[in-house]
Amino acid sequence: MAEPLPPPPPSNSGLRILLTKDRAPTSSSPSTSAAVSSHADRDRIIGVFRTALARNESPEAFALQAVQEAIKPQKQTVLVLEENQSLENALRRLLQELVSSAVQSDKGIMQYGNSLDSGESNCLITRLLDIMLYLCERGHVEGGMVFQLLEDLTDMSTIKDCKDVFGYIESKQDILGKQELFGRGKLVMLRTCNQLLRRLSKSNDVVFCGRIIMFLAHFFPLSERSALNIKGVFNTSNETKYEKDATDGISVDFNFYQTLWSLQEHFRNPALTTTNPTKWQKFASNLTVVLSTFEAQPLSDADGKHNNLEQEEDAAFNIKYLTSSKLMGLELKDASFRRHILVQCLIFFDYLKAPGKTDKDGPSESMKEEIKSCEERVKNLLEMIPPKGKEFLQSIEHILEREKNWVWWKRDGCPAFEKQPFEKKKTDQAVGRKRKLRWRLGNKELAQLWKWAELNPNALTDPDRVRPPVIAEYWKPLAEDMDTSAGIEEEYHHKNNRVYCWKGLRFTARQDLEAFSRFCDYGIEGVVPPELLPADVRAKFNSKPGEKAKRPKREDTKGTSSHPKEPQVAAATPDTDGGGSGDQEEGAVPMDSDNPVVDDGQKRSPGEVSGPESGQCEAEDDGEDNNSKTVHSRDCR
Repeated sequence: MAEPLPPPPPSNSGLRILLTKDRAPTSSSPSTSAAVSSHADRDRIIGVFRTALARNESPEAFALQAVQEAIKPQKQTVLVLEENQSLENALRRLLQELVSSAVQSDKGIMQYGNSLDSGESNCLITRLLDIMLYLCERGHVEGGMVFQLLEDLTDMSTIKDCKDVFGYIESKQDILGKQELFGRGKLVMLRTCNQLLRRLSKSNDVVFCGRIIMFLAHFFPLSERSALNIKGVFNTSNETKYEKDATDGISVDFNFYQTLWSLQEHFRNPALTTTNPTKWQKFASNLTVVLSTFEAQPLSDADGKHNNLEQEEDAAFNIKYLTSSKLMGLELKDASFRRHILVQCLIFFDYLKAPGKTDKDGPSESMKEEIKSCEERVKNLLEMIPPKGKEFLQSIEHILEREKNWVWWKRDGCPAFEKQPFEKKKTDQAVGRKRKLRWRLGNKELAQLWKWAELNPNALTDPDRVRPPVIAEYWKPLAEDMDTSAGIEEEYHHKNNRVYCWKGLRFTARQDLEAFSRFCDYGIEGVVPPELLPADVRAKFNSKPGEKAKRPKREDTKGTSSHPKEPQVAAATPDTDGGGSGDQEEGAVPMDSDNPVVDDGQKRSPGEVSGPESGQCEAEDDGEDNNSKTVHSRDCR
């Protein structure tokens, strides 16, 4: 038999009557009466839901009826803003009273109200959450109300009780992740999980922390930017402390001990090491010493059996290794410890060779050679470490190769992975029979395309068909990058994506040749339509930089070609007939009859091309080839 509901705490209305009974009725202010009314409404709502929690039926049978009885909404099935606020305040107060009663009864908050005899689960807090989850899912109340109750519940619970509360959240993950609820409460759920992670111990509550992180990974979509390290910030607070002074009783060289653990300073912040040549040289020299020591002291198969992953799984997974100098001799014989250090080196090298890095940010040529040689040595050592060295190396290489796709995806702006499913329309003829296909048009693709056109005459006019985008829409991401007020860093601009720029130039060449011509002067940013740019950025692309330099050259060319021709025409003899020139000088080459200039003159009218003018041009072209004659004759005409 379920425990009876706890008696409600003394109502505040009685206290208000006690304080105001000596006042004159005329002295009550509107604010006081409004406060009394709001508290009375809240107590009435709490009373209605206490009665509803005592019912053993499913929430579908009485949840909506309880809301209508408590709120008396203007609409029958949907609450307005003020009604949602009143209901939320009352339910948060009710939840606080239930948690307080559970603490006083020395029971877990998620077990309070369960029957000890029958073993049935009649937890009052669970039933309250189920009722609100049902109302939010059906849209009767605001969708984020259940998330707010869960946040309050975790804040009021101990770590032990939070595990039970989070178990309830995991059980309702599919319902909470629906679109009508996810959009309203995703930020509240993210804040709840982050606050819970801050309360947990990273060493004592490792499993619980993992449950929360796995829940967030399943609850939020893969392209959710709030879970991504877009800027690539490193956890510099993860500092590895080791001994600075030598102590007695060490089985290895203390200098090697310091050299080995000093590598963690570079692994913690790789960007600082690559930009500082002094630190890079120090890292390269220390790494060479460590690799030479590992090569000089290879592990045998017997050493690898002590850390066999199939026999002792927990021995190979460590959050952080101990840095005591007295343990250095044992750690050097540990296969998992060596793998831990060498895999860190591969991750470090993979960061330096990350795709998409510019020449300025990337390593120099000398650094690339050192990275290549060290990487080969690291891979050889990983392959030699037992057990299953080759399989382990192949797995690490596969993981690092897949990591490049993740890096490219982040640098492309994290486009969404979800795509609308393509529904294939099956005809009755295709479903009912199977026959051997014959391709009338030569291949399967063309025949299928022709078949679709026969079945769907509107295939070419369908608005949903794939078509080239409008250049104004296509260049919007790059225009946002060019806006200095957006604060987007240079390395994340879309102009660094070669595929994006190549497609945009093809679209622009087909739709706007004037914008395409600006590529020669300003690069890819000059192709962006000016109406998409801010005023300060647009001013840079108003005039072409090469326009002023080109105009004087054209004028000079025209001037030099026109002035010498005037005295030539004036000095020409009018006795020359239209068939050719007069007396030719030595070295003059007569024009052939098949010359295109002659043909051009034959096509024109006699009034346009006169005989003496053509003869004069030919006579003055001494010592020039046929090409120069053609140019002068056209200018004269």
